[in-house]
Amino acid sequence: MSVEAPASRLDSLKWLVVVALLAAAVIGNSYFSNESLLYRVLAIVALAAVAGFVALQTAKGHAFWSLVKGSRTEIRKVVWPTRQETVQTTLIVVAFVLVVALILWGLDSFLGWLVSLVIG
Repeated sequence: MSVEAPASRLDSLKWLVVVALLAAAVIGNSYFSNESLLYRVLAIVALAAVAGFVALQTAKGHAFWSLVKGSRTEIRKVVWPTRQETVQTTLIVVAFVLVVALILWGLDSFLGWLVSLVIG
């Protein structure tokens, strides 16, 4: 179903550029720590966007983007539960958790009592 783009000889160079851009963002954030937080965040977002764009130009990036588009299509096909079904399921889970908690509390109390009898 998925058609992979042929791997280019430049893919490893593109990934190197992605790593360099992300490293520049991290190092730049530390180096310019005295600057305004807003400017540093904008610079990091810009560098991350450029790195993402470069990454999408690789074969793996193209495959990832195809996966994202396919998953959006699949999400549209999901039949979501109604509010009543969600509430009922949540109440069943809460009730089950409470029952198991009581059972574990009782088992812990019993075992603690047993150990205290043995130890004295």
